[in-house]
Amino acid sequence: MCGIVIAHGIDKPALDRPRVIACAKKIRHRGPDWSGCYCGKETILAHERLAIVGVDTGAQPLVSTDGKIILAVNGEIYNHIKLRAGLKQPYQFKTHSDCEVIIPLYREHGTSLCNLLDGMFSFVLLDESVSPPRILAARDPIGITTLYQGWSSKRPGATFFASELKALVDECDDIISFPPGHVYDSRDKSTTRYYQPSWWDGDLEGPNAVAPTAPANLTHLREALEEAVRKRLMSEVPYGVLLSGGLDSSLIAAIAARETEKVAQAQAERRSRRLAELNSGPPSPIGIGASEYATIASWPQLHSFSIGLENSPDLLAARKAAHYLGTVHHEYVFTVQEGLDAIPDVIYHLETFDVTTVRASTPMYLLSRKIKAMGVKMVLSGEGSDEIFGGYLYFHAAPDPVSFHQECVRRVKNLHTADCLRANKSTMAWGLEARVPFLDKNFLEVAMNVDPKEKTFNTGEARETDEDGCPKMEKYILRKAFDCAPDGKPYLPRSILWRQKEQFSDGVGYSWIDGMKDHAEAVVSDEAFELRAERWPVSTPDTKEAYFIREIFDGLFPLEAAAKTAVRWIPRGDWGCSSDPSGRSVSIHNAAYQSS
Repeated sequence: MCGIVIAHGIDKPALDRPRVIACAKKIRHRGPDWSGCYCGKETILAHERLAIVGVDTGAQPLVSTDGKIILAVNGEIYNHIKLRAGLKQPYQFKTHSDCEVIIPLYREHGTSLCNLLDGMFSFVLLDESVSPPRILAARDPIGITTLYQGWSSKRPGATFFASELKALVDECDDIISFPPGHVYDSRDKSTTRYYQPSWWDGDLEGPNAVAPTAPANLTHLREALEEAVRKRLMSEVPYGVLLSGGLDSSLIAAIAARETEKVAQAQAERRSRRLAELNSGPPSPIGIGASEYATIASWPQLHSFSIGLENSPDLLAARKAAHYLGTVHHEYVFTVQEGLDAIPDVIYHLETFDVTTVRASTPMYLLSRKIKAMGVKMVLSGEGSDEIFGGYLYFHAAPDPVSFHQECVRRVKNLHTADCLRANKSTMAWGLEARVPFLDKNFLEVAMNVDPKEKTFNTGEARETDEDGCPKMEKYILRKAFDCAPDGKPYLPRSILWRQKEQFSDGVGYSWIDGMKDHAEAVVSDEAFELRAERWPVSTPDTKEAYFIREIFDGLFPLEAAAKTAVRWIPRGDWGCSSDPSGRSVSIHNAAYQSS
């Protein structure tokens, strides 16, 4: 992933170029490998590059062979090779970048190209072959990548785009988070939803609410997730997996370990053939290919990473999962004070004041710094599973399967405001790319069309079991799909596969959230808290912890336009959920442990 900043519809681009570059510099952490800028007739595209694919030749902005189409992309297109092969007209590619295929796709399909892309992306494409020059801007279906759109009352007719809010706050007084699954066309200034899967629409609240009825096909679930992981191993740089020891990250790690082993075996065979060729020929002036042998033998090698307070639930579980999977495991212990010290930086990078997101992002932010220091540039992560399968513990209180499904749809639609935002910005703060297999388009199509009756679960006080003695707990069908592999080797230890849900901010150590609450209690006075509604009549903080976070946010982003882009996660009060988003606030959490 990378960072992009675009200004379109400006009178004198050459004069504005330094201003746009200055905006792009604010997000250089997203792309520390190279900076690029294109200055057109009335458009400037700036790009900060993180090189993952096409490392040697993929510098952006990308320009078509005739110089008329210019492209700046933040993201990865996993099916780029297939798309290249399927082009109707020959196109002379100038790079090995996975993103360049968007240019010929635009020429052949126009705005319809977005539905052909399989990946995570935010891009702006400039077409200077028409007058006035046309731009398209698009964001991936779920919003795994971040994109903002802005306007300035001082620059009527101009439109701005950027990967992060901070790149726009000095130029724009009206800013929105660009909606996922949409494409903007400057030709008519329209923003249209292109992503329309079968499960997306429907009445989410009223009497006409419906739910899918397809039975769970465990084989299809397993194979779809395996394929989602496989395509996300597309990389020319060292990669790893984030491993909390929970179900989701452990499954991703298990599949990645199997896929990495296949690659290693294939490379070993190529190495043997190459060594045989070297040994059968004339002696090499540098020996018998020892340096080549070492390079091939050391790659690929799967590394896993976990973080937590001393002896936290996640550290202990991740250690067990990593030992079973045979990954090269790295664990990092942080203290509550280290987390508190990092919160202002975390909020600066997150650009939100949502309590849940800040809680979970802080350890992820700290871990990402450690990972990048090791030279790793890409990791797989487990976001999305809880939204797809109703894995959050409060889902046990759903009044009926239809309500359960509609809440899943709502949560998936809003992932870009919470978990996707956290995974993207916590990692990209250090130039580390996070890929999320659970949000693969094909996997979503399979998993979101399962009858919600097969996703519902009861409390830990009287948990039903299946014929194999497996508990009908949260995310049961996902667990069951990986309970036995076709080769007979279990994907995970039973204690990990059937481990109860711990939200990340809880799993890193319960005293982390408690420490945040205690700190907020100490620094926010009762008098100030009483006046919170006067200070913030919209999105009023309901706890001192929320007040503390909002105050830091306002200090970093004082404009009202910035605050409007932040979205708070609010639990389902109508289901009897606590206002505290922590998983421990749900009664089922303790009940499950007491019954286990």
